[in-house]
Amino acid sequence: MKFSLPPLPFTMDALEPHLSREQIYYHYEHHHRGYLEKLDAALKGSDKRDLPLEEIVCTTQGKVYNLAAQVWNHEFLWHGLSPQKLEPPTGKLGDLLQSCFGGKDGFNDRFEHVAEERFGSGWAWLVYDPHVDRLEITSTDDAKNPLGTDVFPLLTLDVWEHAYYLDYKDDRKTYIGKFLEHLINWDFANSNLAKCTNPAQRSATPVQPRDPPRQTRG
Repeated sequence: MKFSLPPLPFTMDALEPHLSREQIYYHYEHHHRGYLEKLDAALKGSDKRDLPLEEIVCTTQGKVYNLAAQVWNHEFLWHGLSPQKLEPPTGKLGDLLQSCFGGKDGFNDRFEHVAEERFGSGWAWLVYDPHVDRLEITSTDDAKNPLGTDVFPLLTLDVWEHAYYLDYKDDRKTYIGKFLEHLINWDFANSNLAKCTNPAQRSATPVQPRDPPRQTRG
């Protein structure tokens, strides 16, 4: 099976003025596509080529893990961005934002802090821990993500500099603020939470847990 790049869930200019067409094109066509093509080459002749991407992430190490995780992270990222500004969620997700962070403003403050404080390259995540029925905000370095750990990702933000440099240079804080105020796809987060809390909606393919990534927890 040859890997193929999924289309974006929005047009290249749909996130303007917060993320420009040039920034999205560069990020998607150069970085996302680049990771996918390198993964395709790295798995040439391997039985793992026929596995779902999520399972490749959860059952590999080293170079293949880094490439597969970056491909998965970017696919997840794009679906977590919305061209239309959405109202803060209601229902269970809204209740969890209130109980865990004191509401949307508290969530924004904590997410901004964790994402901005991630040293170097990495990702910021909103995750759900079903064992304690709570949301957490974490960050992971490089390609690492929460797959195969005890928590479930609901949203992510890429804080590698290539994700925002064309629009914001080295101003990561402003980039994070634009995401929090204008671009979060709460519908996507809600659907991910529903899968976490309803086992029937989860993938039927079991995967072996990997060691948890190094994280900064919120």
